Amino acid sequence: MIRSSPPQAIAFEAVSKAFGATKAVVDVSFAVAGGAAHALIGENGAGKSTTMKLLSGLIEPDAGRIRIGGEPTRLASPRDAHRAGIRTAFQELTLVRDLSVLDNMLLPSAPTGWLGTLRRAAVADRVEAHFARLGMRVDLHAEAGRLDLAMRQKIEIARALYREPRILLLDEPTSALAGGDVDWLGRIIADATADGVTVLFISHRMPEVRAFCRSMTILRNGRHIASGAVGDFPDERVVELIIGRSLDQTFPARLARAEAEMPAPVLETRSLSAGPKLRDVDLQLRPGEILGVAALQGMGQLDLFGACFGAVPVTAGQIRVDGWPVHLSAPADALHPSLRIGFLPEDRKTEGLFLRLDGTANASLPVIGRFRRGGLIDGPAERAATEAAFSAVDVSPVAAFTEAGAFSGGNQQKIALAKWLVAESRILLLFDPTRGIDVGTKHQLYELMRAFADAGGAVLFHSTEIPEIVHLSDRVLVLYEGCVAARLDGDAIDERAVMGAALGAPAAGVAA
Repeated sequence: MIRSSPPQAIAFEAVSKAFGATKAVVDVSFAVAGGAAHALIGENGAGKSTTMKLLSGLIEPDAGRIRIGGEPTRLASPRDAHRAGIRTAFQELTLVRDLSVLDNMLLPSAPTGWLGTLRRAAVADRVEAHFARLGMRVDLHAEAGRLDLAMRQKIEIARALYREPRILLLDEPTSALAGGDVDWLGRIIADATADGVTVLFISHRMPEVRAFCRSMTILRNGRHIASGAVGDFPDERVVELIIGRSLDQTFPARLARAEAEMPAPVLETRSLSAGPKLRDVDLQLRPGEILGVAALQGMGQLDLFGACFGAVPVTAGQIRVDGWPVHLSAPADALHPSLRIGFLPEDRKTEGLFLRLDGTANASLPVIGRFRRGGLIDGPAERAATEAAFSAVDVSPVAAFTEAGAFSGGNQQKIALAKWLVAESRILLLFDPTRGIDVGTKHQLYELMRAFADAGGAVLFHSTEIPEIVHLSDRVLVLYEGCVAARLDGDAIDERAVMGAALGAPAAGVAA
């Protein structure tokens, strides 16, 4: 039975934490009532992840005090946090990809029997029943790394709940979820709080904060800005508090063009089938436009993007660039100087960056041969190219010599995007590029996408957030069960039409 939380489950009292010269958390004080769902929001780099790590026992504060259940508590290690009843589901998934789902569920302290042998059979039924209670159908013997990102995120959450926490920390849990999975999480949070569990919920999505949480705390630049009931903060006020300024226009204006002015497609698919899902898809992507691809989870969009980058095998049909058929057998083919296709994947940490390499190495790696002089790398030329790209995406110059893993999620995404600017890409495949990004950085990415297209580049864009598809795209392609369900253009692009087609409802669209 899950134990009830005390009236004040978590309290930060003037807590500070610095990493060298970087002050991640400065004199932060806030409290979370027991049995409540409390949101922690702010820009990337605002101190949210540091707060989570402090509560998870991964780091200790330099000053101040943390109270758990009203008592001063030292959280010097994850074991201390576990003893205090705290469990965390991280955005950066901690599942071991080569282990089975069952083995991952038993980490870090699996039950053992005589002579330390693992009692797998004794707990398999219990884990299966736990998944069933959460409404999940999972093969316990499947390798975690073979599951899609959304399922891995759900297992991360399920594992935290399996230990019956008093306090559950959810770090951007919906960044990998969409549609029904987000509703699933809402039910999980509601059930947990009904059982007395306190939930601290990090999210950049205000509709979810309003749906799941009763109260919230806003951080900016490592400092506490405001706390209170969610209903006391209108969306406009939340944005101003998060970024310290108002955003006059959330989405950049489209560049209006007459049909006669539209150039020939730079990227085209004809009756394309690829991977396990995508079937018979036709699309045309023209220079100077953003073509949105809308779809619910697992409808073939990942196969489409992967095929256009040479990462997913084509089983039928054609891909054309500049009107000519191309065979992309590997991503190296997409990087050829005659094609110059760049791909920003959904999971930047495992697919888009090498976290232990600095920004310069990450940004130059796809075209490192360009900087080779004899048998050596021309360091000054490499740095000049990467620094120009970092300036274009507004990432700190220190990224050039700092490990990518040291940066916030938003800055990591900027480094991943800078890589394709260094490669001089003319076609960008952006797969959910704002996942786990704060509102201010999102706005910067919107402006970068629009500027790239207005300068003559071509963008194929997928987002799990339908408003982004609607307001950023010049045209929209909607996929359902791996096939084109609708083609929308101009005034026909609205949330109702996009979502209706994504759910499989008949939709009238303008051919594109």
